[in-house]
Amino acid sequence: MIKIILPDGSVKEFPKNTTPLDVAKSIREGLARNVISAEFNGTIVETKTPLTSDGTLTLFTWNNPEGKKAFWHSSAHLLAQTILHFYPKAKLTIGPAIENGFYYDVDFGDQSVSESDFKKLEDKMLEFARQKFEFHMREVSKADALDFYKEEGNQFKVELIENLADGDITFCDHSDFTDLCRGGHIPNTGIIKAVKIMSVAGAYWRGDENKPQLTRVYGISFPKQKELKEYLDLLEEAKKRDHRKLGKELELFTFSSKVGQGLPLWLPKGAALRERLENFLKKAQKKAGYEMVISPHIGQKELYVTSGHYEKYGADSFQPIHTPKDNEEFLLKPMNCPHHCEIYNTKPYSYKDLPKRFAEFGTVYRYEQSGELHGLTRVRGFTQDDAHIFCTPDQLNDEFNAVIDIVLYVFSALGFKDFTTQISLRDPDDKEKYIGSDENWEKAEAAIMKSAKEKGLQTIIEYGEAAFYGPKLDFMVKDVLGRSWQLGTIQVDYNLPERFDLTYKGSDNQLHRPVMIHRAPFGSMERFIAILIEHTGGNFPLWLTPEQVILLPISEKYENYTKKVLNLLENYEIRALVDDRNEKIGRKIRDAEMNKIPFMLIIGENEERDGTVSVRKHSEGDLGTYSIDAFSGLIQEEIDKTLQQF
Repeated sequence: MIKIILPDGSVKEFPKNTTPLDVAKSIREGLARNVISAEFNGTIVETKTPLTSDGTLTLFTWNNPEGKKAFWHSSAHLLAQTILHFYPKAKLTIGPAIENGFYYDVDFGDQSVSESDFKKLEDKMLEFARQKFEFHMREVSKADALDFYKEEGNQFKVELIENLADGDITFCDHSDFTDLCRGGHIPNTGIIKAVKIMSVAGAYWRGDENKPQLTRVYGISFPKQKELKEYLDLLEEAKKRDHRKLGKELELFTFSSKVGQGLPLWLPKGAALRERLENFLKKAQKKAGYEMVISPHIGQKELYVTSGHYEKYGADSFQPIHTPKDNEEFLLKPMNCPHHCEIYNTKPYSYKDLPKRFAEFGTVYRYEQSGELHGLTRVRGFTQDDAHIFCTPDQLNDEFNAVIDIVLYVFSALGFKDFTTQISLRDPDDKEKYIGSDENWEKAEAAIMKSAKEKGLQTIIEYGEAAFYGPKLDFMVKDVLGRSWQLGTIQVDYNLPERFDLTYKGSDNQLHRPVMIHRAPFGSMERFIAILIEHTGGNFPLWLTPEQVILLPISEKYENYTKKVLNLLENYEIRALVDDRNEKIGRKIRDAEMNKIPFMLIIGENEERDGTVSVRKHSEGDLGTYSIDAFSGLIQEEIDKTLQQF
């Protein structure tokens, strides 16, 4: 008998070679019908994998991320089988599950796949699925695996296998199809009821532009047709909210090929919105005891060698800037933290001076591959709402908690109500990726976990996601479409203070190392604004939107009164503009609606006579007639709903 520990802590005994499916049946028949994947002692297994030892078992259904991963990974196999059915000379490479769906990279040779082929691929996939093929894993020797793919003439799979150790190679079979695979499948293909081929794109083998170009076929699948329809409807809504589309329509930002890829240009309205966001955070930071600093856009190469950034990112960053002086090299700033360390180093501090909180909206530069650039969410030059706190170990907990308070304040003011937090730790099996001692890492990780617990945050732990210098608390926000985004990060760092030899004099009159907290509630201004655009659909909170009110005179006869109203609104610090085009009022209203201006003030004969305005609200319609005083009160009331004082 073996002992199986379930997620609720209960322990059940089963005969040796019991499968996860057997365990599910022992709990509830309904669970057994829905379980599609499992994890045993931290390793993903099949539902029919024999369990031969004591251990911890977690069962996954479609409702679990792990279940979806197995579902979509299995669907990638089904796609590959279908591709070979229509294109028998195609060479398969890799086909993983991704956040939404799956893809398979394929060398089609002199053939190609286009949108016109999608329907036949979908139909055949479903035809195969209905045959309820089971997935079977088997171990294969390295020699046999190489022979198999050499015979097929698939140099891509051969290359993958050559990099694997003998005894660590497995094939997955279903129907007459075989693929190199590590595992993690649903019980059979019959569970797959709905399939959609989403797109095709070019992709380089192993992401290297010097290697052969492949065709990446993207797809998604579901256990119910209804869920596919809901997903496609969601995509349509996402298209309407795409920040690149709305950014252009609302005249917020643009890109220029002459300026360069991934380098956004902020237009007046976008610059005004961005400035307002900055001022909003600066105000909160000032109350929280931060001091603003400014650092240059470049730094000597040695600065980043000291920090460790050059070793970790130098090869993939913008190349050094050479000066007329021999052997003098500068780098575009990839991070603000080394500069802030040097700002701290300008004078000696005692424990009584700490904490020191340096904040900067600092623009940094990182060379992203052109294929990875995407609107404002992935750029080559971006501004971080960066700050670094230098404190004593005794102050760390309070300071970290205070940073959490700022992040939560930002989310509240901008309407992000649904979020979780991720504690990102280093990979215990690959410590070479990180700098610093085990002791430093253990202290930093413990500090984050303590603060998260004290603040009652809903957390998950992810190994291998830490920064190279320290662990992180990342905030994962869900937008109105249910998509998850990483927004806001806080990091604890014992390592950079060592590398920059930062010190303070303690109460014992001895020199000690400060602890460093890195934090960015927005993350980057560019990415945050992109997500905010899509979350709000361009309907920003009233306190933030570039233009709050538009004045719509019915004719030029009311021009003078319109100017008077505009001046009064300015006195109330209400941001307003005038549409004095020679257009009918209906057209002016439609255009104001299209531009998502929150309030429209109609001005005609009655309004001029009575000293009032007729108020319309975006997407809601007519609100009636208001005096200017009453309207300013309405505006303030709307602002107060979202913008609380920190």
